[in-house]
Amino acid sequence: MHTYSATQKIPISLEQAWDFFSSPKNLSLITPPEMRFEIQSEVPEKMYSGLFIQYKVRPLMNIPTTWVTEIKHVEEPLYFVDEQIEGPYTVWHHQHFFKVIDGGIEMTDIVDYKIPMGIIGKFMNRLFIRKKINAIFEYRRKKLIELFGEIKY
Repeated sequence: MHTYSATQKIPISLEQAWDFFSSPKNLSLITPPEMRFEIQSEVPEKMYSGLFIQYKVRPLMNIPTTWVTEIKHVEEPLYFVDEQIEGPYTVWHHQHFFKVIDGGIEMTDIVDYKIPMGIIGKFMNRLFIRKKINAIFEYRRKKLIELFGEIKY
């Protein structure tokens, strides 16, 4: 099992953060364009526990992959958890936390993931998968600064 975490401070209210991040439709705005993210299922304006979201994405080598996630836990406006039900990982458990800080909110993502194929998967993680996950979250960080600005201390 591998863990990736990222924290970002954004100069918006907790309510604004929740409104943005709880809408499945906004995920495409913060996903790198080369991944060609497309929601395939009907989605509501706001997520809820038990919601399944199916989409096509091209995470590696431009190969289209069906990815299905379930929103497992929601505690508005503090956190939600999504898990991959179908997709490229053996396990993908993504926790999203929001807390109020001076000047805005602090958002923390914690992703626990496992790659199939045993030792080959571990090698692939070291070689390029970890870098790709890093690049996806770095794109998101920059996009959120573009959309909302940043808190500088």
